[in-house]
Amino acid sequence: MSDSTALELLKTKLRSIHHLHDAAALLSWDQETYMPTGGGAIRAEQLATLQTLAHDQFVSADTEALLIALLDTSSGAILPEQAASLDAASQALLRETWRDFSRAKKLPSTFVNELERECSLAQQVWVKARKTNDFQLFLPNLERLVELKRREADYLGFTDSPYNALLDTYEPGATVAQLKPLFHTLRTELVRLLDQIRQSPVHPQTSLMTQSYNTDQQVEFGRLVLTHMGYDFQRGRLDLSAHPFTTAFHPTDVRVTTRVFERDLPSCLFSCIHEGGHGLYDQGLPPSQYGTPLGESISLGIHESQSRLWENAVGRSREFWQYFYPKLQARFPEQLGSVPESEFYLAINRVSPSLIRVEADELTYNLHIMLRFEIELDVIEGRVMIDDLPDVWNAKMQDYLGIIPTSDADGVLQDVHWSLGAFGYFPTYTLGNLYAAMLFQQAKIDLPQLGQHMTEGNLLPLKNWLNDRVHRWGRQYSASDLIKQVTGMALTPEPFIDGLREKFGALYQLP
Repeated sequence: MSDSTALELLKTKLRSIHHLHDAAALLSWDQETYMPTGGGAIRAEQLATLQTLAHDQFVSADTEALLIALLDTSSGAILPEQAASLDAASQALLRETWRDFSRAKKLPSTFVNELERECSLAQQVWVKARKTNDFQLFLPNLERLVELKRREADYLGFTDSPYNALLDTYEPGATVAQLKPLFHTLRTELVRLLDQIRQSPVHPQTSLMTQSYNTDQQVEFGRLVLTHMGYDFQRGRLDLSAHPFTTAFHPTDVRVTTRVFERDLPSCLFSCIHEGGHGLYDQGLPPSQYGTPLGESISLGIHESQSRLWENAVGRSREFWQYFYPKLQARFPEQLGSVPESEFYLAINRVSPSLIRVEADELTYNLHIMLRFEIELDVIEGRVMIDDLPDVWNAKMQDYLGIIPTSDADGVLQDVHWSLGAFGYFPTYTLGNLYAAMLFQQAKIDLPQLGQHMTEGNLLPLKNWLNDRVHRWGRQYSASDLIKQVTGMALTPEPFIDGLREKFGALYQLP
């Protein structure tokens, strides 16, 4: 079999497997949006069956035979006789496929089935537990998930910490040893800046955001902003869910969700912008590479960089609101008609420690991530008992943010991630913030008129720049290689920290 024939057969095989993953993703999307509550048990069975089928096909002898024709399956090295005839993209496709195959091969089918079923059931229990503020209801599911994730780490193998095996699923190559000093530096700078802001005489009028705002109008305004961002509604949807998320089945079918509250104006708007950033990445992946690693995002850190770039660098910028604030006033004249743009701009950029991560301000958001990272690490390494999590959570909230949740719904139950088995996911949010600052800094260099474009509501130049510099590559580069290719720098917190100092120094009149 020639190398070109083997490669094309491999791509065909990968696409057929991806169809199964897409079917499961569609069922998961439905589970969180429209599924009747009575369908939970059978949905867990359906998801478990689909994911097990996909896993079995991926690790099958047929897939392995195609890989053997192209690379050394013990090391992942491309065979010398094949390397000369394969371009860089094809070599990257093989490298990433082997990475996925070698990890999947370590997981027994029975384990994949058990984990998928438990995640589906746990997500449904989490929704009820959060709604009723009942951690004990969710506790048995969480205990089973933690045990399953520890087993997963053992199957995959790890160095230093089992958490590294889970983290590597979402941010390939990242380790606890890398994150700890990075987060320590960031925390030191954030706490210093937060202390300065607390002493500022400037006090934003946050009551502006808690007036009564028609929920339908909020969603329609979010849809307007998404359209300006370039989110293609011919290839995407906007729906409501308990926790905002984005699901993509193909670049031509990408779905974002938001949530809306009558007396919380920023919640719907910024979740629309945030998830829209994810959606633009998924719509910007090359359709020709669908089903292969070159048609997938590099890492969740890079994916998160897209949502945080749009949410913060764009959506909380003065230039953005010069265009969009009059349109928001027109929708809500009674609430905002007499409020100056400068007052509104200060209000949406207020810095104040808060209970809910997804509604946290730009500065304190990363403190939410760091406490979750520490808790996850302690749980997976066995230093914290699962039934002690509410108390551990509240103590860390006091330590990091100076506030204590009055309910578990606003505390340990607020995030959906653990119910999905997504241990190791949270650190990618902070990495995304750092990547976003670096990318936006470079975008301003490459697009000298970017600020002017934003004041005119023209967000397409930025979207197109991201399509070209980030989205179109799929997984051809690692996250570290891509960020260096685009910005000329390795990952660093400096652009993020400098941006916060400049922005909030001016807003809060800091010395």
